[in-house]
Amino acid sequence: MRITMIGSGYVGLVSGACFSEFGTTVVCVDRDSDKIAALQAGEIPIYEPGLERLVASNVRAGRLSFTTDLKAAVAGADAVFIAVGTPTRRGDGHADLTFVHAAARELAAALTDYTVVVTKSTVPVGTGREVAALIREANPSADFDMVSNPEFLREGSAIDDFMRPDRVVIGAETERARKVMRQLYRPLYLNETPIVFTGLETAELIKYAANAFLATKITFINEMADLCERVGADVQQVARGIGLDRRIGSKFLHAGPGYGGSCFPKDTLALVRTAQQQGTPSRIVEAVVEVNDRRKRDMADKIIAHCGGSVAGKTIAVLGVTFKPNTDDMREAPSLTIVPVLQRAGANVRAYDPEGMREARALLPDVTWCDGAYEAMTDADCLVIITEWNAFRDLDIARVKQALKAPNLVDLRNIYDPERMREAGFSYTGIGRGRQPDLPAGS
Repeated sequence: MRITMIGSGYVGLVSGACFSEFGTTVVCVDRDSDKIAALQAGEIPIYEPGLERLVASNVRAGRLSFTTDLKAAVAGADAVFIAVGTPTRRGDGHADLTFVHAAARELAAALTDYTVVVTKSTVPVGTGREVAALIREANPSADFDMVSNPEFLREGSAIDDFMRPDRVVIGAETERARKVMRQLYRPLYLNETPIVFTGLETAELIKYAANAFLATKITFINEMADLCERVGADVQQVARGIGLDRRIGSKFLHAGPGYGGSCFPKDTLALVRTAQQQGTPSRIVEAVVEVNDRRKRDMADKIIAHCGGSVAGKTIAVLGVTFKPNTDDMREAPSLTIVPVLQRAGANVRAYDPEGMREARALLPDVTWCDGAYEAMTDADCLVIITEWNAFRDLDIARVKQALKAPNLVDLRNIYDPERMREAGFSYTGIGRGRQPDLPAGS
């Protein structure tokens, strides 16, 4: 089979590389000529474990290529995927479909033979029919079927998610289109992956409903963590106690500084706006959005409280600034709220992240960026862990204590044991780990 991927960003590049690994011939198209030139030279614009190797091997095999010429890329394709960005629209919270609509119009002019047009981008309910109408308006003779095939890729685990998914959702309304999609995903049929066929609107809503539900689980356990701190309970034990219930499950029950990234923030907000527009407001999701936004600000207050109520003139060492480990993605990262609040309160911030500093430098320009974790914490008044990279899970505690001006640790990911840290002489604050200390070390 031969497919075209319009958009060579995170979703388009990962999906294209993975389809090519299945043996499909894939052409990735992008308007950004610099990005395409870099990809042709073997340079990967994003950090995703395993992606560089996967792209290189399939380019060598002749199954994966990159171009700016959409017309040439579409010619002879069995399916064309629209995998462009759908950021939150400024001002009203709706998903911005500018890039999707532009891709549809440009694609319409390139269609000649029968083609399955697939929305891979996360789009509001009804977008598939909008795209189909745009194509028919621009090219009334176009022979195509419209399909929705939402992605469920977790940054940092995207390749494994694509190759071994929990399910594949396909919104297709003709047998002709379903046949093409079955053939495309045939390698997963052999692994007995559930393939869920639905209508267009249902597939589109499944994506938003899934992300909203997961965001709700995160927000719920974060609120339980706050309660744990007041009553002297341990949120990790609470999470284990409820997560062993198969009806609840243990995933996404890790208390922290709030969710971020490219999906949950914009998708929950877009679902809220869609539900309001349809006259069926989702009060639960509205509360999730509000609580998560407030939580990031609360984390900065937690750090300030640990430092005795003021960080003016103090040096705060931050480990991890990306929204999660194993990615360089800074979109909606908690650090983008926490660090500026600390700086406005008078703190000097030194930081280190294994992969995110290139992008973070532009977003947090007044931070002192360091070459390693121990360099960041040298002579700092407090160490704060925001992102749980593996490199931060087994720090030399004696070396950490020696490097810091005072042994203060605020662990926003609960990767260290409170009792062990206190026995080592640290003033430790975690998330939902019983009652928190009142005073910082060295005060």
